Amino acid sequence: MTADQNIFPATVMPDRDWWAALWPDPAATLRALGITPDMTVLDLCCGDGWFTAPLAVLTGGKVFALDLNPAMLEAARAEAERTGATVLEWIEGDARDAGTLLPQRIDFVLIANTFHGVPDQTGLARAAAACLQPRGRFAVVNWHARPREETPVLGSPRGPKTDMRMTPEATSDVVGPAGFVLDELVELPPYHYGAVFRLQLS
Repeated sequence: MTADQNIFPATVMPDRDWWAALWPDPAATLRALGITPDMTVLDLCCGDGWFTAPLAVLTGGKVFALDLNPAMLEAARAEAERTGATVLEWIEGDARDAGTLLPQRIDFVLIANTFHGVPDQTGLARAAAACLQPRGRFAVVNWHARPREETPVLGSPRGPKTDMRMTPEATSDVVGPAGFVLDELVELPPYHYGAVFRLQLS
């Protein structure tokens, strides 16, 4: 959910009050994206762990969490500990190197609220592909391409700048060249969608 702003300059970590207002049931969001207890998952750009801890609970700890910012990793670790969840490995590193940083191939890669700010989006999708087993899935949770003033949280406009927001079609256009096909488009009210891609067999 976040990344070093020198790498992804349009990404800012919000406070947890409005995470709770926007995502009151993160576990339900994860299930809606098709994540199941038998999967091993990477929370890519995990930020402060808003999705990491529920992921760990859902999968019985079969989660890797990666972020470039050590302070965010520490916050995510504290959140996981608070909920009693365990994580396979906390990885401090560049999301673009995810394929070389994971010790094994996995079933699912999740990136939430960050993809719009990635300078090389197809390159990041290729990094996700390098993490996955054949026909593994990559979910991109994005803000809908609506004017920022139309997406208030706790009474104030929130989310990325209007001109940075991506339609599902635009997301598919940049992810597809990394070897993915769109498997499912999931509405995530009030302002998001989840584009779930499946890695094609080579």
